[in-house]
Amino acid sequence: MQQLLSPTISYPSPLFHLTSHPFPPKPHFCPTHRLSFYPPPKMASFSGFLAKSQMGMTAAAGGGDGANGFSSLMDYVGKGGLDVGDDLLVLLYHIQFACKRIAALVASPFNSALGKHSALTGATSGTAASDRDKPKPLDIVANEIILSSLRNSGKVSVMASEEDDAPIWINDDGPFVVVLDPLDGSRNIDASIPTGTIFGVYNRLTELDNQPTEEKALLNSLQSGTKLVAAGYVLYSSATILCASFGSGTHAFTLDHSTGDFILTHPSIRIPPRGQIYSVNDARYFDWPEGLRQYIDTVRQGKGKFPKKYSARYICSLVADFHRTMLYGGIAMNPRDHLRLVYEANPLSYLAEQAGGKGSDGKSRILSIQPVKLHQRLPLFLGSLEDIDELESYGDVQQKVNPGYEV
Repeated sequence: MQQLLSPTISYPSPLFHLTSHPFPPKPHFCPTHRLSFYPPPKMASFSGFLAKSQMGMTAAAGGGDGANGFSSLMDYVGKGGLDVGDDLLVLLYHIQFACKRIAALVASPFNSALGKHSALTGATSGTAASDRDKPKPLDIVANEIILSSLRNSGKVSVMASEEDDAPIWINDDGPFVVVLDPLDGSRNIDASIPTGTIFGVYNRLTELDNQPTEEKALLNSLQSGTKLVAAGYVLYSSATILCASFGSGTHAFTLDHSTGDFILTHPSIRIPPRGQIYSVNDARYFDWPEGLRQYIDTVRQGKGKFPKKYSARYICSLVADFHRTMLYGGIAMNPRDHLRLVYEANPLSYLAEQAGGKGSDGKSRILSIQPVKLHQRLPLFLGSLEDIDELESYGDVQQKVNPGYEV
């Protein structure tokens, strides 16, 4: 008991050395030990029982624990479920393993001390970012956690991250390319505002295998969103939720902290064709183009094609705002050239489309835009199909100037 009350504070090194085998040990997290792993207690899972009783669902797609009547992430996507294939299954296991570690780190009472950790304070990002967007210590740690897990999976040839200048070539034989934002919204973390991880998975372009390493790493990372084979996000909030698609719908899984399993809680999410919520920083209203101002004025007065007044809900955390939009409908947007096509817009647009919604830059389908730069930025509008179609009909909705504040 004394040990639990007085945990030893240990800081992660820039790289985390995990045991290298296809399936690492199942993690279990103790709330008083940051990044602590130990065997799960020998007791029934209360949250598993709760999931069963509240959802009243059977194991989806033939997977899951028949005795308990609910499905874990690995059951759902494995054989007997979606059966995404052994390679992708192993990769997904390592991604969710890394995100559990990030979830524990984000929730730790000691994460603010990372800013004083000498190994991290000197780290800088290669992206040309403003002071607002410069990587925080937790961004760096999250990036290293995921990189370590992807290395250990043996299934990834290239990782391209928002935190790195250039893609990292990992493995000549890895069948997949992973693009990611390791910790979106991290500048809000001191206020305990939700954050998230965003990722997309492509097949490696084998026709580039004979090219120089830097060239093939870059070209593999600049694939169009139409070529995604999987995408997802993990929301770190009052619950830790992993939402993913493998090309057959969008599904969300909630972390059961007593077992370390992600449990299916939102199968086959469908974004309502209409919502009554718009999510945007409307303090910038007077900087917006006329079309966007007209659209917002119209829907919040209930004078649009949907005759009800819209409400504003804005967290300023992309994953959190998008997750709410996925469940309730409406639009989450940033009209400026601010969000990154490769790491944020493409994966989230893929999830939106798989759930019956839409991702747009205000004029064009996001997934049809060919990236030309690794850190390419653009406006982003995500959400209900009819809402975004109505928004686009106003024409001038992209904010191309940023008077008085930095991108």
